Amino acid sequence: MAKESAEKMKLFMALLALQLCFAGFHIVSRVALNIGVSKVVYPVYRNITALLLLSPFAYFLEKKERPPLTFSLVVQFFLLALVGITANQGFYILGLNFANPTFASAMQNSVPAITFIMASALRMEKVEIARREGLAKVMGTIASVGGATVITLYKGPAFLQQPLPKSPQAHDHVNLSSMERQSWTWGCVYLLGHCLSWAGWMVFQAPALKKYPAKLSLTSFTIMFGLIQFLVIAAFVETDPQHWKIQSGEGIFTILYAGIVSSGIVIALQTWCIDKGGPVFVSIFQPVQTVLVAVMTFAILGDRLYSGGIIGAVLIVLGLYLILWGKTREERVINQEKEETHREHLLEAESKDKDCCVPSDHIP
Repeated sequence: MAKESAEKMKLFMALLALQLCFAGFHIVSRVALNIGVSKVVYPVYRNITALLLLSPFAYFLEKKERPPLTFSLVVQFFLLALVGITANQGFYILGLNFANPTFASAMQNSVPAITFIMASALRMEKVEIARREGLAKVMGTIASVGGATVITLYKGPAFLQQPLPKSPQAHDHVNLSSMERQSWTWGCVYLLGHCLSWAGWMVFQAPALKKYPAKLSLTSFTIMFGLIQFLVIAAFVETDPQHWKIQSGEGIFTILYAGIVSSGIVIALQTWCIDKGGPVFVSIFQPVQTVLVAVMTFAILGDRLYSGGIIGAVLIVLGLYLILWGKTREERVINQEKEETHREHLLEAESKDKDCCVPSDHIP
């Protein structure tokens, strides 16, 4: 009993550490933008660091289980990188440039709902509205999408903010507010693109893993192609050599954190947590990240919280739990049906064995 409690506490602490690592990534990315690190250079250096970290482990640990590369697999890796690395990270950094880390984290809670929609559209996920679990998944999806829409379209009044100096010119204040609202909307649109890309990457990764089950190698190839794609973009967008120089310790720290912690430690920690607690249990802790980010951004960066974002975040979290409840109950029902079917087969087999063993003189 004591050993089981210790294992649960270890898992709980690991999950909190995982969400803290995720939250820290939002903060350091915001800091990187604040100190002037290029929005293209940042993901390039991040992926170089991640590739240098992961590729040796992938090469040595998966020598025996790594299938041979084919042209079809290379194309799949390239497309996975386009969706899961280039679009995912690109939209995220653009969205964070206009919004703030708290709502970037809140928008990410909508990823399970978007993934469910994509998987349902591709018939990889069954939807049975007549059953409670199917209805819960649909209602959760609607709540999550509604929450993301509220965050995007309704900013609302700010609270828990430091008092701003009064502007002597009301006209300039009105123009500034209008510009802020427009920037906020664009930030949320980019973050929605980030969530769509992330969900698409998870959906398309499933069939790729069936063909290429070496997870670390697949991740390394995806990062490599994503890095190549970012370098091509940088060749057209970031032509000033000065922008490639990281001239402060803060800049170096943000890049190392993004590459080592967010793309290295997080992968290992998340894999361990899923193995010990299961994917559903790990997903339940996702909203903890949003709370941690909100506290950290308010305390460290002095960002303001807006009522529209809070309302949207609550809807997204509610939708997340409805989807998780529906998925958990659906898996339980499927397992029960399988057990019942298996039991029926065993009873039929036993009945046939008894009939076969009856002596011939007892047969009427």
